[in-house]
Amino acid sequence: MKILTKAEEQIMHIIWKLNKAFLREIIDELPNPKPHSNTVATIIKILVEKEFVGITVYGRTHQYHPLISKDAYSKTTIKSFVKGYFEGSFSNAVSFMVKENNISLDELEILLKQLKKK
Repeated sequence: MKILTKAEEQIMHIIWKLNKAFLREIIDELPNPKPHSNTVATIIKILVEKEFVGITVYGRTHQYHPLISKDAYSKTTIKSFVKGYFEGSFSNAVSFMVKENNISLDELEILLKQLKKK
């Protein structure tokens, strides 16, 4: 699976949230200052080429929908991140987050309890 740029990922998050959306709806979800519609359309075109987004045509209007789920992309991205920064070790990644106070010990205990239930 291909990795997305920050701009592409921002648009994908909106498409995942809306599930189906026209260009105007996507632009409306973006924070101010809003980019020009041509810019957003170009990013969507790239997402279509990367096979992240599909198109349904209604005359001259296009409705966009995700072809890849947010969960599938998240899974791939996290694995790639851990592989690139923590030598593929999820325990090293969690240890780093605990050390940097990104996860408290209480949160870690809750996470371990949830994992044991599964």
